[in-house]
Amino acid sequence: MADRGSGMEALTLPAEVREKLAELELELSEGDITQKGYEKKRAKLLARYVPRIQGVDPCLQGENRTPASSQPVAGVSKQQKSRSSNSRDERFRSDIHTEAVQAALAKYKERKMPMPSKRHSVLVQPSLETYTPPDTSSASEDEGSLRRQGRITSTPYQGHPGIDTWFNRVIQGSSTSSSASSTSSHPGGIISTASNTATSTTTAATSLLADLMAHTQLDNHSAPPDVTTGLSERPHHERAVVASVRGVPRGYNSKILETADGVPVHSRVSSKIQQLVNTLKRPKRPPLREFFVDDFEELLEGKLWSRSLKLAYTLQSKLTAKNEPLLKPGDRVALVFPNSDPVMFMVAFYGCLLVELVPVPIEVPLTRKDAGSQQIGFLLGSCGVTLALTTDVCQKGLPKSQSGEVITFKGWPRLTWFVTDGKHLAKPPKDWCPPVRDASNETAYIEYKTSKEGSTMGITVSHRSVLAQCLALTQACAYTEAETITNVLDFKRDVGLLHGVLTCVLNRMHVISIPYALMKVNPLSWIQKVHSYKARVAVVKSRDMHWSLLAQRDQRDVSLSSLRMLIVADGANPWSISSCDAFLNVFQSRGLKPEVICPCASSSEALTVAIRRPSDLSGPPPGKAVLSMNGLSFGVIRVDTEEKLSVLAVQDCGQVMPGDLVCVVRMEGTPYLCKTDEVGEICVHSNATGTSYFGLPGMTKTVFETVPVTASGAVIIDQPFTRTGLLGFIGPDNLVFVVGKMDGLMAVSGRRYNADDVVATALAVEPMKFVYRGRIAVFSVTVLHDERIVLVAEQRPDASEEDSFQWMSRVIQAIDSIHQVGVYCLALVPANTLPKAPLGGIHISETKQRFLDGALHPCNVLMCPHTCVTNLPKPRQKQPEVGPASMIVGNLVAGKRIAHASGRDVAQMEDNDQFLYLAEVLQWRAQTTPDHPLFLLVNAKGTVANTSTCSQLHKKAEKVAAALMERGRLNPGDHVALVYPPGIDLIATFYGCLYAGCVPITVRPPHPQNLTTTLPTVKMIVEVSKSSCILTSQAIMKLLKSKEATAAVDSKSWPTILDTAFSVILFFLHYIKKMSHAATSALCRSLKLQCELYPSRQIAVCLDPYCGLGFALWCLCSVYAGHQSILVPPLELESNVSLWLSAVSQFKVRVTFCSYSVMEICTKGLGSQTDMLKAKGINLSCVRTCMVVAEERPRISLTYSFSKIFKDLGLSPRAVNTTFGCRVNVAICLQGTSGPDPTTVFVDMRALRHDRVRLVERGSPHSLPLMESGKILPGVKVIIANPETKGPLGDSHLGEIWVSCPHNATGYYTVYGEESLHSDHFSARLSFGDTQTVWARTGYLGFLRRTELTDATGERHDALYVVGSLDETLELRGMRYHPIDIETSVIRAHKSIAECAVFTWTNLLVVVVELEGSEQEALDLVACVTNVVLEEHYLIVGVVVIVDPGVIPINSRGEKQRMHLRDGFLADQLDPIYVAYNM
Repeated sequence: MADRGSGMEALTLPAEVREKLAELELELSEGDITQKGYEKKRAKLLARYVPRIQGVDPCLQGENRTPASSQPVAGVSKQQKSRSSNSRDERFRSDIHTEAVQAALAKYKERKMPMPSKRHSVLVQPSLETYTPPDTSSASEDEGSLRRQGRITSTPYQGHPGIDTWFNRVIQGSSTSSSASSTSSHPGGIISTASNTATSTTTAATSLLADLMAHTQLDNHSAPPDVTTGLSERPHHERAVVASVRGVPRGYNSKILETADGVPVHSRVSSKIQQLVNTLKRPKRPPLREFFVDDFEELLEGKLWSRSLKLAYTLQSKLTAKNEPLLKPGDRVALVFPNSDPVMFMVAFYGCLLVELVPVPIEVPLTRKDAGSQQIGFLLGSCGVTLALTTDVCQKGLPKSQSGEVITFKGWPRLTWFVTDGKHLAKPPKDWCPPVRDASNETAYIEYKTSKEGSTMGITVSHRSVLAQCLALTQACAYTEAETITNVLDFKRDVGLLHGVLTCVLNRMHVISIPYALMKVNPLSWIQKVHSYKARVAVVKSRDMHWSLLAQRDQRDVSLSSLRMLIVADGANPWSISSCDAFLNVFQSRGLKPEVICPCASSSEALTVAIRRPSDLSGPPPGKAVLSMNGLSFGVIRVDTEEKLSVLAVQDCGQVMPGDLVCVVRMEGTPYLCKTDEVGEICVHSNATGTSYFGLPGMTKTVFETVPVTASGAVIIDQPFTRTGLLGFIGPDNLVFVVGKMDGLMAVSGRRYNADDVVATALAVEPMKFVYRGRIAVFSVTVLHDERIVLVAEQRPDASEEDSFQWMSRVIQAIDSIHQVGVYCLALVPANTLPKAPLGGIHISETKQRFLDGALHPCNVLMCPHTCVTNLPKPRQKQPEVGPASMIVGNLVAGKRIAHASGRDVAQMEDNDQFLYLAEVLQWRAQTTPDHPLFLLVNAKGTVANTSTCSQLHKKAEKVAAALMERGRLNPGDHVALVYPPGIDLIATFYGCLYAGCVPITVRPPHPQNLTTTLPTVKMIVEVSKSSCILTSQAIMKLLKSKEATAAVDSKSWPTILDTAFSVILFFLHYIKKMSHAATSALCRSLKLQCELYPSRQIAVCLDPYCGLGFALWCLCSVYAGHQSILVPPLELESNVSLWLSAVSQFKVRVTFCSYSVMEICTKGLGSQTDMLKAKGINLSCVRTCMVVAEERPRISLTYSFSKIFKDLGLSPRAVNTTFGCRVNVAICLQGTSGPDPTTVFVDMRALRHDRVRLVERGSPHSLPLMESGKILPGVKVIIANPETKGPLGDSHLGEIWVSCPHNATGYYTVYGEESLHSDHFSARLSFGDTQTVWARTGYLGFLRRTELTDATGERHDALYVVGSLDETLELRGMRYHPIDIETSVIRAHKSIAECAVFTWTNLLVVVVELEGSEQEALDLVACVTNVVLEEHYLIVGVVVIVDPGVIPINSRGEKQRMHLRDGFLADQLDPIYVAYNM
């Protein structure tokens, strides 16, 4: 605010006004407010204080300010100034590229893309209370970047208006501060003194707040705080101002906050604050800057050796376990030091080297769930690390267990933590001296590296390599003794370690280390240090130069003329050229010479590969190449012009290191040498590289022992080369050019793309309003045998849904135009939620893993599989059918046995077979065995609620018949609807109708809590069946005439309603079938023979009695066969899950029937309670056959789980099997009590899509297990027919199951009298072969297979396998898909998917999934579902619908009603959480 508020003294304004002004500054700089709006709001804020501001007219405030703030800085080009308000990540800054992207987008016309539909609750941002102030992490993979450009003000904080209360709470609640290391002070920064007359109290308070903000990490979604440095009138009174804010991870102990260097401490207020306060209380002490510098120099020159010696002695002699030294030479030791403490790190590093221990530097773990922390633990474990060295402050801040010890982090070995501060070290005897040996090939240290896949490897560097590297750097950089070097990089690894810890000691140089935390607070700190100490060398990254550009206007009095080398450590990043150019453009007027900039290429494996030499070594001039991105994607170098849209400008990284030999080889396979115009991986032969991956000999041989060969296979040099992981080529003057890294390489459809290039393109599409601080991650995932590009960005909290979606669309268009590649998925996540690398950047491999695991929790997703998946198999072209004459010969069709089979013949007549009607059978039983019990009804308590003998049932039926004739005035043949809950009264009224000569129709009662849905279904069934009368209970009769029912259905439209007394249940009926008396008797006879049902037998039935086999078992079979049926209504299981199993055990039942829904309830509800059931005395060893009644493919996994769970209760695994029936025939297959066990085969799922059956071995790729659906019933014949041509098919074909038997249904009842439409279902004939037999078409696809087993007649057994419903199959890409196969894959895709159903809509595959979890996981499912369907079924999902549990309709047998779901989707009745259109 120094230039914006000229003439105004800051202290004349209250703190809240200054804070609001700071917010306005932030909004203006980030483009969230126009200049005019800024002027208006600022004038309004200052209106009350106008008299204090030297009498200036408020309306002129903006005019007075504008010229001052717009004074151009010398050397800043117009182009630079015009873009200074951009708010994108400057790692990838390129004006040429930005213009290219905008030009590419201009070619696209406005396209209307389908917006995803999101439920309102998902859109709502978290409340203010859930926010914590924001973090300042960045977008870079390894380091962060400040997002603010333009004016940097001197306000302490520019964030949330209510932040004062938060800080006050922290200050008031502060506990005893921990002691800080004397070397952890920040080396500088300038405090903005608004008035020379400020009191010491004010200064202390300001410093206290600033330091508090630096030492507190907050996690917010609002705008980030910005750099708070300003001009000072008195530069000699510099103090470290730290106004950056770092965050406490969610779920972290609120009492543990981080210091600015990223180390947590237990006190809420850092020890640095106390140190500052004490300094201010004693003004006679030296200023903080001088104190820090003096101490720093003293440590480096005087104490490094003595401290290292002390530590070495302590490690060797004082650390013992069971009177033996804890460590032996060659043991590995972890070094856990914060980035703000280089001196303590150097002490530990050299202390280990002195006693031949191998240091393994790692990052400070802050929580159990740090990104990549588990992989670091695996590395420590494989290295055999048992001891970790750290500082006192760091150790106090690590998470502790209840006993006070440092917790064992996930995946980490158990470590002993040792503090290296002076008070913990023993003084060595005067005669003690560490062993000094020549440099050898023994390991000196291990540097960790994270691979593209996320695994962490340890790279060993030998003593000889360290010495060779230091000597090579000394020669290449012309280092001399007592030179000053400023190091901004991480000193624990890579270039920062090589220059700032190793080479500097060899040459006795002065090192100024700038911690990452200070750089976030004061981006100019490294430039100020260069200026202050006349540093000759600075080691930085592109990020640091950009940060300086953001703040450079506030510091006009710096000079960089002393620099002879500005080493850019990430010169291997192709986009570093733009940072170097921009930095030179601004700072050339401040003494920076163009030849000073020295890009450097390095890697963890090869250490320094190449570096541009300083000007005094008279190296070749810098090189620049403008390359075609299209050519690079094919691995060739094509020079292009900057006017083209898709070009990449790269700078050289200098020449190779002294004594090194460099070549370029093919990226994959045999290391053939590349041609001069090919891009390949750079390999180095040198004594100064890493030596191996620790414990990974195979990978070591591949990377560290590569032997390049010519195209003819001849070896170039019989010496091993090291692969650097850098992609590039050798240019003129032997200059090394790097165009990417192997870790960022994405190979899509045979072309290669660099992740950084894609990030740059995305950042050029106006990210200001949408992307939070430019944080974008790009990686590839393998789906369907190819890599797919995924782009994940953090979304600003104030970005609207529609705007973000439009930005996503534009990004996809830009990438398609610039790179000619499609983006598979683009996801936006809330701000500050992506996993962070140690220095604040995005942890790419962890982000990728979260994406694959469905744990990214995005708030916006755009999937584009249609455009980028180009390797799908060709659609199937159906061939014309071969004529019948050439197909069928005898029992062979197309060379295969005709697929037909039949059950055994119906046996001789029995006593009750003389009766044609079931009513006559009941009358006969009432006369011959009146007291024989037929039915026994069990209630929810497990007690017998009702029983019925033959005579009791007969008498009840007679009463009902009399009531129908007298009260209902019905005639024989009239239809009567029976609306009853499951019970004996339903059976009695059924036989009463038969006695009266009426036709009974069993109807499920409406549900009292859901009348609007269930009552119209009842009404529809009554109308379709043309019922003249309704029989029901008194309670249901009241329900039908209630106000709620009248609102749903007109009560006057009901036919005559006769009441008795019963209760309520919910379900609905599909079809109303007609069955004759003869068919009913034939069905009962077949069931009696198959299940060996006799009057002495008992069976337990846990099915609904309204249709299908459940109706036959409840109402028909007991009367016909005379056995006793124990009836268990499935609804009762909701209140007593073990009811069915208890009844089976109690009555020692041998045969029982259930549905899949009942089996699922028992499996889920009783899976963990088998011990309790056993204690209750439940024993299932009596069960000989447990049959699951279904109209679908057998669910193998459910039946297997049921058998496995209840095996402990005595249930035989052979007992559980399935039945098959359908609309035209309720019982086609049923296992029964005799015959061979059901068989299971494995078929090729891909062949099934072509209607072919190919058997494969278990566990084969694409294998699908299918279980036999039971034995074919006596009197039943089955054939497999082509559903289109109606011709018979062979054994190897999948076709429609046709059935011929006496108990087939005869037709449907319909409202409009269109029975002729369905006649084809009940009286179909084959088009050739046996054309005389009348068949009923089941509407189900399946196949027959003759097995090696024999049946009761001694013949080989024919097994029928049901695959799925013909009506529900999906015709996609010319192939036939079965919904259950896709649904099985989808349910496996994510733990939060409870249920799934699929259908087609306008040739698009629609997947509906039920979310079992929080709504923030909803969008995770979109990518998971798309991936798994593409991978396993070669299908692109068109629409993904996320709904609440229970939305997918399921009938009483547990079967999904996919067509009902489709109707609900098209009518927009699902109330989805999220609908994603993968367009």
